[in-house]
Amino acid sequence: MTTTKGNRCAGKLALVTGAAQGLGRAHATRLAEEGALVLCTDINGEGAQETATLIDEQLGAGTAFAIAHDVTDPLAWEAAVEAARDNLGGLNVLVNNAGIGVGGNIETCDFEEWKRCFSVNVDSIFHGCQKALPLMREHAPGSIINISSIAGLIASDTMPAYNSSKAAVWMLSKSIALHCAKNRMNIRCNSVHPTFVDTPILDGTARQHNLDKQVLLEKLARQIPLKTVGEPNDIANAVVYLASEESKFMTGAEIKLDGGISAM
Repeated sequence: MTTTKGNRCAGKLALVTGAAQGLGRAHATRLAEEGALVLCTDINGEGAQETATLIDEQLGAGTAFAIAHDVTDPLAWEAAVEAARDNLGGLNVLVNNAGIGVGGNIETCDFEEWKRCFSVNVDSIFHGCQKALPLMREHAPGSIINISSIAGLIASDTMPAYNSSKAAVWMLSKSIALHCAKNRMNIRCNSVHPTFVDTPILDGTARQHNLDKQVLLEKLARQIPLKTVGEPNDIANAVVYLASEESKFMTGAEIKLDGGISAM
């Protein structure tokens, strides 16, 4: 059964990375619900296709498309941009959502894992923006939305790789924003900084610590002033705002969706 689309993102042509599950699936779905055509990409191509299928079932065939996509590979980015041209007719919204976490403190973090964290979390945005900007300029106005983390603004002694990579996303977003503005591209770039969100990633965290999922959610919620863990649409709604023309005067900025943690 199809659902009537909103129009906040009508005419938008969006590529969402890491769209197989969790936040990426929520971003892709909310953008489509507000009128965008969406290309869902993920290294898990079957999961990306499942997201696109669910969107099409909800909103009608031809709303969403999917490809397998290794965001660390610049050649794969060239293919993704061409897929956007072929399937969407262009590109004017890029949501760099794909990311991973890496454990270990400064003494125990493996250097290969450190490099993998930066490759997925930071290099992917470098490659993605570099490859996508020419097509985005053809379909401006545009918006680049980089999913960072509150961990890019507030440090922990147990995750130097993740902290550092997400801080790099924050600053890279500002540099991209200034470049686009200086060259009058009519393309904006902003970062989004969530705290804990109830996604399948927390299922793995619960198993890792031998905790019931509900117990983990309660432990995490106690760290947040609002005393609740975020929901995927809490983040996806900010992505809709940044993709839409409602945010046409916002660039080089960051949106904190952290339940008040950064205010402490």
